Amino acid sequence: MALSVSALRRPRLLALAAACTVVATVCGVATAPGSVAAAPVGTPGAPGAGDTYFPDLGNGGYDALHYDLGVSYHPSSGRLDGRTTLTARATQNLSAFDLDLQKLDVTAVRVDGRPARFTRAGDELTVRPARMLRDGRTFTVTVTYGGVPQPLGGPIIFGSDYGWMKTKDGVFVACEPNAASTWFPSSDHPGDKATYDIRIDAPKGLTGVSNGRLIESGERGGRSYAHWRESRPMATYLATATIGKFDVRTGTTPGGTPIYVATDPTLPTGKVDVYGVTAEATDYWSKVFGPYPFEETGAIVDDMPQAGFSLEVQSKPAYSAVRNESTIVHELAHQWFGDSVSVKDWRHIWLNEGFASYAQWLWAEHKGTKSAHDAFREAYAAIPAGDPFWKIKVADPQRDTMFSDAVYDRGAMTLQALRERIGDRAFFTLLPAWTAAHRYGNAETSQFIALAEKISGRRLGDLFDAWLNTGARPPLPKP
Repeated sequence: MALSVSALRRPRLLALAAACTVVATVCGVATAPGSVAAAPVGTPGAPGAGDTYFPDLGNGGYDALHYDLGVSYHPSSGRLDGRTTLTARATQNLSAFDLDLQKLDVTAVRVDGRPARFTRAGDELTVRPARMLRDGRTFTVTVTYGGVPQPLGGPIIFGSDYGWMKTKDGVFVACEPNAASTWFPSSDHPGDKATYDIRIDAPKGLTGVSNGRLIESGERGGRSYAHWRESRPMATYLATATIGKFDVRTGTTPGGTPIYVATDPTLPTGKVDVYGVTAEATDYWSKVFGPYPFEETGAIVDDMPQAGFSLEVQSKPAYSAVRNESTIVHELAHQWFGDSVSVKDWRHIWLNEGFASYAQWLWAEHKGTKSAHDAFREAYAAIPAGDPFWKIKVADPQRDTMFSDAVYDRGAMTLQALRERIGDRAFFTLLPAWTAAHRYGNAETSQFIALAEKISGRRLGDLFDAWLNTGARPPLPKP
């Protein structure tokens, strides 16, 4: 078949036109009226949030909005079967995105109800939806998974195991800072908060306790179930699904906040009234720190001696076998400092632990047993100038020492030094102003310093530099 001259020239003209289109796109030349704009191109979200200490925690490309967790636990084998649906909003055109998940096996992933491809690389689960997710679009990802969750260890939490920890009758779940992803796929960084529905399935006779308010509970098919809802934004490490035999007491604090306390009946009664102290401290801190930020207060008291710590689980702090009044008021103070106002980056951890430790001094002052002024000076005098305690820079304590005594105690000293510099009126205006300014959000040290300077009307850089940024013992404030 013969080709005409015009037909021979057409491929060259088409190639020239395509080249011009590329040039126009690159150079920003306006597209002619009536022409079709190029389809947007998606790119993968970042595999981490870029945290100073845990750069791979959290993920980029989307904002987590809500987790719907369903977990079924089998204590005899230690197996967990889970199904998590995350609702999120894309913050870029996404061709793929990551979730944090440690060791558990994934059997299926769906995005907006459609099967999605996925791959695993270490603790990263990479999901490739069938279609690009446009910037600003809300989507859901559902992950079906299972296995035997393993606790984490190492030097970070005082050398203790943490995360998903088996007990004699169930499991104790306390996940700070990076263990939430040992039991559910997530964007596991405090900078990416979300609301939660948590459904717990366990053997008959066991109780599943979680965050927020209990929506429904009961027994069916020889199993117990509980549905909890946390309607306030929550960091992943504060989520729990603690399971065991518990005596449960409910009611309201004198100030009217609902309270739920679950206690392992095998523990000795002891001298501390967990329910009573929780109610009293919740109401008192509401006066000092601002309105209680959550729908319910309470406690989970479990027989878990291997856990050498307690944790400020949102709305219900979790206590291992070691507990006392001072620990309770510390963890409840965290409901404001750490839970409602969370760190932007883990290096700012003193904003959690320094404030909660200082709350213990405030509680003693409230009870009339010792002033914060005296507690400060006693703690200061007990630690010689050459002690390694003073070498840790509290504003950036490093990952493996982020929960060192210095972060807690020198952090508390910083606040008392501040109080003595600016006076009680400014100081007790500052605390509720801080929790109000960042309620349900995230903050960092520079913002606290700026607010303290604004409220006090004084320059405070020298004070914070001496107490937070130097590797030496600062001088005591002048009386």
